Amino acid sequence: MAKTTAPAINIGISEQDRAAIAEGLSRLLADTYTLYLTTHNFHWNVTGPMFNTLHTMFMTQYTELWNAVDPVAERIRSLGHAAPGSYAQFGKLASVPDVPATPPKAMEMVRILVEGHEAVARTARAIFPLAEKANDEPTADLLTQRLTVHEQSAWMLRSLLED
Repeated sequence: MAKTTAPAINIGISEQDRAAIAEGLSRLLADTYTLYLTTHNFHWNVTGPMFNTLHTMFMTQYTELWNAVDPVAERIRSLGHAAPGSYAQFGKLASVPDVPATPPKAMEMVRILVEGHEAVARTARAIFPLAEKANDEPTADLLTQRLTVHEQSAWMLRSLLED
């Protein structure tokens, strides 16, 4: 029986543009996953007078981040590229630092998460010119959704740090 090969991808976006967008989305995926791990770690390890509030808030945020990784990875696949999925790959691609080895105090956790959400927002925003140039509306829509979540999460966390 003859081997059947898949036809070349022809979605109206050049291979060069698809590769550039997929590379940007791979950084977004790495940042999102790294922030997910940090947020989940803080959920487990938070202590102090704001325990209940932060424990619940962190759970809401890590659940949202967990649900975000699949659409980002699937968009990379839709563009014809492999999605990164190992700690080694994420470590090379992420702009978000790994979670501290020793759990920080509660308000330091909040500060770290503010910085993490802002970093992911910057990563998402940096991909927009590539998506716009290529008329890649699905990626632009995904980026808009991610920016909305990260900017709102950073604002809510930042509010906790104000006197």
